[in-house]
Amino acid sequence: MRVVLQRVSGASVRIDGEVAGSIAVGLLLLVGFTEGEDDADLEWMADKVVGLRVFNDSDGKMNLSLDDVDGELLVVSQFTLYGDARKGRRPSFIMAAPPEKAIPLYDRFVGLLEERAPGRVSTGEFGAMMDVELVNDGPVTLVLERGGGG
Repeated sequence: MRVVLQRVSGASVRIDGEVAGSIAVGLLLLVGFTEGEDDADLEWMADKVVGLRVFNDSDGKMNLSLDDVDGELLVVSQFTLYGDARKGRRPSFIMAAPPEKAIPLYDRFVGLLEERAPGRVSTGEFGAMMDVELVNDGPVTLVLERGGGG
């Protein structure tokens, strides 16, 4: 499981020109899955995301978590996180979990975040062509990895 986490002051995802999900202050999560992931991986990642101290305190140090700032989450599925471009000019996506395996993992991960996050959890739509807009605050961007492919 790979997550590209971006601290944002605002983010949204559009499908066919319509806003499917949006947040104010919080984290944008681009999420990809590979073979062999299970509930333990999902729970670890959900706890990591919610507890990660990436928001600035009054001294400008990253000491605050999502909970401390009452932040929101925008979760967007992104199988291309498992793209392999080492050979040739076209990425291979064979490491990405197929939709029949990835969709239940994605849904479960979103559910775990909804249980743990202090604020609203918004999403895109799995498998849809989406336009993601964000204001990366900092900028702060982290890559988190856990599970079958890590």
